Amino acid sequence: MLDRWDPAPAAARAGGDEGNRRLHQRWVKFIDRKEKPTIANVAISELAGWCWSLAVLEE
Repeated sequence: MLDRWDPAPAAARAGGDEGNRRLHQRWVKFIDRKEKPTIANVAISELAGWCWSLAVLEE
């Protein structure tokens, strides 16, 4: 995945890294609370909108 980041604009790379860290932190919190995986998946799906915002990011 990191190889695909090289051609991306710096703002997209920074945002992608921030999003990955945010997703991981949220996932760990759900697992720590012993949430059902489907509930965790639905709750974290809000990141799809964030990913879309990166796709349309203008420099």
